[in-house]
Amino acid sequence: MFEVAPLLLCIVAVALVFDFTNGAHDSANAISTIVATRVVSPRLAVTVAAALNLTGALLGTEVAKTLGGGIVHPDVVAGSHILVLAALLAAIIWNCITWYFGIPSSSSHALIGGLVGAAVAAAGWNSLNANGIVHKVLIPLVASPLLGFAAGFVLMWAVYWIFARVHRRRVNALFRRLQCCSAAFMATSHGLNDAQKTMGIVTLALFTFGEVDSVDVPLWVKLTCASAMALGTAMGGWKIVRTMGGRIFRLEPVHGFTAECSATLVITSASLLGAPISTTQTISSAIFGVGSTRRLSAVRWGVARNLVTAWVLTLPAAGSIGFVTWHILQNVTA
Repeated sequence: MFEVAPLLLCIVAVALVFDFTNGAHDSANAISTIVATRVVSPRLAVTVAAALNLTGALLGTEVAKTLGGGIVHPDVVAGSHILVLAALLAAIIWNCITWYFGIPSSSSHALIGGLVGAAVAAAGWNSLNANGIVHKVLIPLVASPLLGFAAGFVLMWAVYWIFARVHRRRVNALFRRLQCCSAAFMATSHGLNDAQKTMGIVTLALFTFGEVDSVDVPLWVKLTCASAMALGTAMGGWKIVRTMGGRIFRLEPVHGFTAECSATLVITSASLLGAPISTTQTISSAIFGVGSTRRLSAVRWGVARNLVTAWVLTLPAAGSIGFVTWHILQNVTA
């Protein structure tokens, strides 16, 4: 059987690998629209997004607290040291599958699904915090894309109304500059929500092994996880950038600005409430909302169907992988 210290180090290392894949997988959230509209070069976009992801990750801990104790009861995790490791491996596997095929699925829900599946394998359904899952996972799972779509639709109509008498060329020139700001806010909000999830998992592991007295996130965990995500973001996720930036509908700077502002509003609000939502779902649905204001046929709804299928499958797929992974680790470490 593994010694405690080496196993804890292994969990932290795997958590950082997940954070790296999360950054690479979800970098499209912050840069897809600004790259698609050619406001800045792809390399500059990912560099700035990486820095702002790092900044956003240090601005709060509410989401980390939810992952640390709001989904699975901490005492259950304490009884199975491999539970967190199984959850992380499941999330990494699902991230790699969807990354390879260029599917913008949710890294957040992959991690949550892996955690739930591993917990059920370790201690049954009673190991789950049903109230936390309903209010912090399932309701935001449904609400965040709907709010992203609605915000994108309403804000785009407001922009149309305000600039109805302004020449299109002048509008695009203005929003090319404004989109730099909206993309920056989007990258920061992504770090505020997504990086905290791994912080919560690492802190949960430290609590399980008795290294910390509570699930409050230590500063070194914040810095390490944020840096891993920033490095992954810097690597980019170009297949997903192409899907979100060009395959949904043809974006112009005004559309990119509106979609990013809409998504940022939803993501930041959820982060302050401690809800680990999918930033991928939110920005994707905001793009669909913005595109729908032109005409319904302007949006490639076949792409929407594929995205929704991936979103629906993520939780059960990652949960199943987490369930199997826990049993494999249990046999290996017994």
